[in-house]
Parts: sequence; C-alpha cells; structure tokens
Amino acid sequence: MHIECLFSPGPRQILSVQLDLPEGAKVADALALFKSSPELQMHAQALMEAIDHAQCHGLWARKVPLSHLLKEGDRLEIYRPLVVDPKLARKQRFKRQGKGRTGLFARRRVGAVAGY
Repeated sequence: MHIECLFSPGPRQILSVQLDLPEGAKVADALALFKSSPELQMHAQALMEAIDHAQCHGLWARKVPLSHLLKEGDRLEIYRPLVVDPKLARKQRFKRQGKGRTGLFARRRVGAVAGY
C-alpha cells in the first residue's frame, strides 16, 4: 500500500516522502521506514534529531497512536513542538495592534461610546 509521510522542519518547509508498506502496517512501521528513507538521509543530522524529538503524529490532522493500522492513501503527518503558545501569540498581536483598530472596534460612528 502507498502512503505519504510529511514533516515540516521549519516554517514554510515541508518534506514529503511516498512510502510503500505491506498491508497491515502500523504507524510505528511507517515512522521507522520514513526515518531510514534516502530522501531524509540527504539532510543534516539536526533534522533527524528533530524528527526523533517530535512525539506527536497523526493521519489527516488527527492524532493517532503508534499502534493504529494504516490504509491505502493515508497521509501520515509528524508534528514538531510549538515554539510559541498560540493563545499568547494572539494576545501579543492584539496588544501591538491596539484595541481601537481591530475587530468590533474597527468602525465606530462619530460620537459612539467605545465598544458599542
């Protein structure tokens, strides 16, 4: 069976490898084959370490355990840890932009009270 395995080592970078696995293969088998693929061996050792540290993986953006059985055409994704908490980043962006120019406060009638 054919599956696609994806890993993003950094922003706007994607490594995609097509894997041929026997029927009944599990996520753990696919990860082992992905790590030993020649496409990955060309890259630096730091990339291999990043893949080893990525503890989260999923199929089509849904987390799955290592024992999950793969099907024909699945897309296995290896997720790297987040650098910044998304909630914190959003808070900081809002603080930088200021409350008067964003969201509900972007347009106000002349003489209206802020927030209404």
